[in-house]
Amino acid sequence: MRLRVVLEPSDDGGYTAFVPALPGCISEGDTREEALSNIEEAVKLYLEPVEDDEGFAPDAEIVELAV
Repeated sequence: MRLRVVLEPSDDGGYTAFVPALPGCISEGDTREEALSNIEEAVKLYLEPVEDDEGFAPDAEIVELAV
């Protein structure tokens, strides 16, 4: 899986990294490399299934939307 990561210098020093396609998936690091390593770990945790996750409701419908 390939995801776009936004890497920005932080006002307090270091870097902030986030993944626009994964709301709330954000991390930081003192260096560019550390921020990228941390966001990689954050993405893996974000995408990891949760044990109590029941998935979709039985009557859920999946549709595609073109905009």
